[in-house]
Amino acid sequence: MKIYKPEELRNIALIGASGAGKTTLAECMMHEGGVIPRRGSVEDKNTVSDYFPVEHDYGNSVFSTVLYTTWDGNKINVIDTPGMPDFIDGAVAALNVCAVGLMVINAKHGAEVGAEIMSRHAKRLNKPMVFAINKLDDEKANFEQTIEECKVSFGKNKIAIVQFPIEVGENFNEVVDVLEMKLYRYDNEGKLLETIDVPDEHKEKAEELHNELVEKAAENDESLMELYFEKGSLTEDEMREGIKKGMLDRELYPVFCTSAEKSMGVRRLMRFANNVFPSPAESIPAQTTSGDEVPCDVNGKTSLFIFKTSIEPHLGEVSYFKVMSGVVKEGQDLINSANQGKERLSQLYIVAGRNREKVSELQAGDIGATVKLKNTKNGHALNEKGFDVEYPPIKYPEPKFRTAIRPVDESNDERLGELLSRYHEEDPTLIVEYSKELKQILVYGQGEYHLNTMKWRLKNNEKLDIEFHPPKIPYRETITKLAAADYRHKKQSGGAGQFGEVHLLIEPYEEGMPDPSVYKIDGKEIKVNLKGTDVNELKWGGKLVFCNCIVGGVIDTRFLPAIQKGIMEKMEEGPLTGSYARDIRVCVYDGKMHPVDSNELSFMLAGRKAFSAAFKQAGPKILEPIYDVSVLVPEDRMGDVMSDLQTRRAMIMGMESESGFQKLNARVPLAEIGKYSTALSSLTGGRASFTLKFAEYEKVPGDVQEELLKKYEAEQDEE
Repeated sequence: MKIYKPEELRNIALIGASGAGKTTLAECMMHEGGVIPRRGSVEDKNTVSDYFPVEHDYGNSVFSTVLYTTWDGNKINVIDTPGMPDFIDGAVAALNVCAVGLMVINAKHGAEVGAEIMSRHAKRLNKPMVFAINKLDDEKANFEQTIEECKVSFGKNKIAIVQFPIEVGENFNEVVDVLEMKLYRYDNEGKLLETIDVPDEHKEKAEELHNELVEKAAENDESLMELYFEKGSLTEDEMREGIKKGMLDRELYPVFCTSAEKSMGVRRLMRFANNVFPSPAESIPAQTTSGDEVPCDVNGKTSLFIFKTSIEPHLGEVSYFKVMSGVVKEGQDLINSANQGKERLSQLYIVAGRNREKVSELQAGDIGATVKLKNTKNGHALNEKGFDVEYPPIKYPEPKFRTAIRPVDESNDERLGELLSRYHEEDPTLIVEYSKELKQILVYGQGEYHLNTMKWRLKNNEKLDIEFHPPKIPYRETITKLAAADYRHKKQSGGAGQFGEVHLLIEPYEEGMPDPSVYKIDGKEIKVNLKGTDVNELKWGGKLVFCNCIVGGVIDTRFLPAIQKGIMEKMEEGPLTGSYARDIRVCVYDGKMHPVDSNELSFMLAGRKAFSAAFKQAGPKILEPIYDVSVLVPEDRMGDVMSDLQTRRAMIMGMESESGFQKLNARVPLAEIGKYSTALSSLTGGRASFTLKFAEYEKVPGDVQEELLKKYEAEQDEE
């Protein structure tokens, strides 16, 4: 196998909405490059990509797949990514290590919201994009409408048409290339019949688009602009240079025409990638977490970045990496910068889906795989000794869906935990948490489909039956007014007894409130003398502020930590629903002790009981978690989405336009978000997307609190 230098490499992430034809295009590219002898198809379940059983069963990509092809002496690494937002981890990781996002658009459906989601990640990572308008042979294909939608969604002045079809639908077999000013004609099987000059009947449109392309190419380079003004045109090579500059600046998105199913236009697209896409040597150097640059240089220190792990049949754990710098060789020892552990790369592979070929070395900029690393995970860097660098972690979207999970057979608890941990390593957007508060194992994902896929894998691959059940809501409890209480703990049963008496008052805590001094409760005035304050930042949010207001030594200071401990224990189990309590100030101002029988246990119990009694008199209130929700929705579905949100007790915060969609911002209680991803997809035909992020805790409405109290009482009675 040839060893490729950085300038001979191209790294491409295939992105786009589900059903756009990315896997078919990848298959076609490998066949055209001679990497596979014949093309498979998604329908026949024999593609090089999409080779896992769950993908065959579902009929779409679930995992990203690392592939490669070759063209004119260069190697083109391709990462085929899933189009469904539920499996966004693959696209995000691919865009992190690839120089270009090749956006595949289904000419039948136009600029779908899935493509918009992918483009936002490309924008965040500052990655160039090239568009392939695919499935132009579909009877419902509409090239002109698709282009207009792309202009609205991705930028009117950025879309640069390099090719346009003569006809679309069943008669699609001719494409005009306005960069080369040639017409490509194919037969019904997709074989290129001829390349000719643009016929007269299409010359006017071709020249108009050619001139637009020339202007867009010239706009990105001052020297080219001068040439353009001087000559009135640019050569093909000069245009390529301008297009490349515009791509790198994300000011220009070249558009090509394809039918991947019939292999039409694919060879031309690959040639453009070979000639114009930036090589790793031309790309912006990688930055470390400390802000230093790591140039893609074969003469630099060896450094790898692990961007994907996968459990493969007969191989075990496979780690996919990009060579950031230097040359990595088979048998080389490298140091993991995250844990300083040594890893030996016993085997190196270049990968084409399920097919792997052993190689002796890989140079800077290349993408490869190795197996059986001991303590290296996604996002880790492996470096040669003495070169200790780390790269910024891949930033994945926040979860949108959660459920509680348990095995049907409780004896499988430990095995389930191990498998979920392994699945998280493969897919970092699948997050697992054991909630001590809720006493549930919670699994978070990008949508219901995402978690159902995990369930499918557990049942069919691991033979482990699990069941989902509704996740509890992490409510909080607090108080709304001042209250006071006291409690005497006294116990005598032979020998040393127990005695502790605590008088305290509690009030809602707010930042910046004045120190305690004088209180009036039930017509009685209580003066307190603040001796000290202990502010406790609660791990579940909010604060407990404990004020020592003891005077005259009625309670020894050595017992105060025990009183505080008793109060803290009760904060972990509020009296309304058993939820955590928060944002309370407690003033211990009086009490009694016994010279013999008083001890820490006595005062801990007295403090807990006094606090519990005061809490119930202080206007206790349940708080619920509120999330900021942003919904990206087509304008024609706006009314439906807004109506649905209002049934979820949402507070609409505002609306704005974004990339051809309406963006609706709202605040919604977590209790009402449940299966929102499924409901939104149903409401909009899969055309809308949303993000959510925790905002704050707010008091629940009175009717909701009443309902929660009744539910909690019923649960307590059952127990």
